[in-house]
Amino acid sequence: FSAMPLPLIIQASEAPHRLLTSAASDDQWSHSLFALIPSWTKKILFKRESSVNHRLPEDVSNMSVSSGFGITLQKCGVVDVEHDPQTAYITLLINNTNTLLSANITDLIVLDNITGLHVQKTSGNKTTGGIQIYRKRFLQGGEHFTINYSALLDAKEMWDGRVLTLPAKLIFRSSSQNETRLVSLTASFTVTEVEKTKVSYSHAIHASGFFIAFFVSLVLTCAGFFIVYRTQILKWSFRSKNQEIQHEFNQNHRLEHSQFNSGDLFGEDIIMNDQIIDILSFEESGNMRRALEDFEVASLTRADADLEAFRMQICKEVIAMMMKNMVLSHSLFPHVEKRMSSIFKKQFLAMEKEIQEEYERKMVALTAECNLETRKKMEAQCQKARVANEEAEELMKKMNEKPAVEYRSLLDRLHRLEQDRLKRFLSVKQEEYFAKAYRQLAVTQRKELHNIFFTQITNATFKGELKLEAAKTLVEDYSKIQGDIEELMDFLQASKKYHLNRRFAYREYLISKIQLGDTQASALINAAATQISSLISKMERAGHLPESHSGVLLDRAEAEINSVKQKFDHDLKQEKQKLHQKLITKRRREMLQKKEHRKDQLSLGDPFKTTKEVTHYLSHWKNLLSDHTIEFEEVTEKLDSEASEELKELLFSLTEKTVEELKRVQYGVFVQELVKLSVPKMLLLEAVEEHKKEMVVKHEQLEREERDKSTAAEELLQLTRQKLSQELETSLLEQKKLRSWEQSVFMQLLSLPLSLSEEELLRMRQELHCCFSQVDSSLAWPKIRARALLQAFEVEQRDTELLKVDQNLAMTNKQQHSKMKKTGSRNRNKIDILKKSLQDKVLIYEESVRDENLNKVS
Repeated sequence: FSAMPLPLIIQASEAPHRLLTSAASDDQWSHSLFALIPSWTKKILFKRESSVNHRLPEDVSNMSVSSGFGITLQKCGVVDVEHDPQTAYITLLINNTNTLLSANITDLIVLDNITGLHVQKTSGNKTTGGIQIYRKRFLQGGEHFTINYSALLDAKEMWDGRVLTLPAKLIFRSSSQNETRLVSLTASFTVTEVEKTKVSYSHAIHASGFFIAFFVSLVLTCAGFFIVYRTQILKWSFRSKNQEIQHEFNQNHRLEHSQFNSGDLFGEDIIMNDQIIDILSFEESGNMRRALEDFEVASLTRADADLEAFRMQICKEVIAMMMKNMVLSHSLFPHVEKRMSSIFKKQFLAMEKEIQEEYERKMVALTAECNLETRKKMEAQCQKARVANEEAEELMKKMNEKPAVEYRSLLDRLHRLEQDRLKRFLSVKQEEYFAKAYRQLAVTQRKELHNIFFTQITNATFKGELKLEAAKTLVEDYSKIQGDIEELMDFLQASKKYHLNRRFAYREYLISKIQLGDTQASALINAAATQISSLISKMERAGHLPESHSGVLLDRAEAEINSVKQKFDHDLKQEKQKLHQKLITKRRREMLQKKEHRKDQLSLGDPFKTTKEVTHYLSHWKNLLSDHTIEFEEVTEKLDSEASEELKELLFSLTEKTVEELKRVQYGVFVQELVKLSVPKMLLLEAVEEHKKEMVVKHEQLEREERDKSTAAEELLQLTRQKLSQELETSLLEQKKLRSWEQSVFMQLLSLPLSLSEEELLRMRQELHCCFSQVDSSLAWPKIRARALLQAFEVEQRDTELLKVDQNLAMTNKQQHSKMKKTGSRNRNKIDILKKSLQDKVLIYEESVRDENLNKVS
């Protein structure tokens, strides 16, 4: 890491406080990572660290260097040295207000080092390693996020000149146009301690001690009376309180559902779906499909995370409902239910915290591993390029200028292609690493939830709080309900997969339409431009224009055409920027309206009046989420279509203006020049009329081709949608058969004539549930695995073809060396052979994987 000193220095003896500040910036070196929970997509890691020294009281300034995404991380602090113990007031600032570079960032994680500090008030989660962790799901462009806390400096371990190094690290995902990147910023922060000795004589301390002791004893006495009072209350007959329990149950249950009422389950789609506007607006036509594929993987990964979060929440709420129902059926005392529910909640929170910390550890470790692997591969690639460049320099000394320039251009092009393909390969490989890590964490979390439930039931039975018959009933109900939950999750996952695949099939169709429009626009502009040079050449061939004049006019025509095309590109870029902002604003407004409408639907009435029926509860969420998904997809498709049409209309409008401008150049400039050079006016008018007819014919031809291709694309879209519908039905049927087989195996094992104790039977149920909870597949993994296999096959095939080229080159050089005796002749032939070899290698890299290769992968 590079150090960057700041002009900030303070002396404690001359100032009541020490002002501490630091800033983090980034240094980009491109490599791609897969987006982790809750959303893993394509990423790039950035790191640079800055350090601060503190000595003088004057010239206080604060410098912050913004990242390539416009994000700034600052860690600042003030230490109060006038009181004992000394207190540090620390602020962490994440700034996303750079109007030129700022973009929406998600899944912010701040790892703040607090070693040597005793934190007093903080919203972060402190870990055993002296790190506290803060999380924020989303930070919009133009906003900032501030974290404030206070901490005591450890007076026992202080000495004069001791330096505490307390860096803060920010990890987040930033979406820019067609990709989502993992970004890391580190801000260094140091505290230089100055020893301060203070002796205080005060008799007030003795009086304070007396009053404090009196107050503490009073509080303890009151607490004792309160405990006795609560113990007497628990002895009341719970039958007379049945109505109150039912009321309390309904109130608590509604409160737990507030997490779903927030509408966050699909909230990330609103932000992520902005990226389709980026792809349609700014991505080059040839790269649109690859960008869409990357976006699809990111969306599938986000959907996996959303579904996993829903699974965990619904399992916890179902357990709570079962416990309440046990009270209502008089199988469990209310105070036991409250105690067990409290334990369940605490253990669920501890489990989630542990899983989250494990995720963060894995993320950091995998990031470092991928970082190292990418750096090694890129350094090896750069070393290979350097050697090739040195050999080329020696060879070019023996060449003429023109062949040397051509050879150098081919070599640079080859090196760029090699680097691009290497980055792509590493990106897809790292996607696979992170997908495996995510799946492992998801399975671990499911197992832990089952383990918590069965462990608590066992403990309650052992303590006598839960009767054996009641425990059996509870476990049997749990097994049945888990089957219903798995069936619900199978449906939601299959439904989500269907709708996402349908969404991206439609977006592929929109991209094909935009590509057709780009092709038509380029063809019309090129046709209009060609007519200008064609007119000049025609007049020269007819003998009405000297060759010297023709050359001057052709050069001028080329300059005019380039000027018009550059203006077209500039105007198109500017207008797309304006339209992009308009489309994003419109899209978010409609999406938020839909989200608010969903909240209103949830708030109408109480859908849980019959919450005793868990089946009704699950059926309610199935219908609610299915309806919401359908509505959301309809709005998304409508907005995608409208955006595509507006972009197409913009391109068509600017193309028409450019064609008219080229006609003006032809008629108003060059026709007049030709008339001045004594070219017959009638001949020019005939040529102009002919050009007009050609443009009409060309326009009709392009429209006809576009119409035919659009019809074929629509037919393909309809076939794809039919196929997806069939796949949905087949998937649900196969998963249903699999769940039926699970239940059959489950019942057969339970009915076996085995001499097992109740504890062993419970453990067997627990293991079966842990196993069966893994019988599903994530949405993103099949796509990621297919991409990894395809990349591996492509690399293997490319390496084989490149080896053949090198072997042919070696063989040809050997043959030429034996035939050629003159040095000059041998050098010329060697140059030609090397150029041909480079051209063959460039062609190999530029060729895409053919359809038959895709079949081999599968």
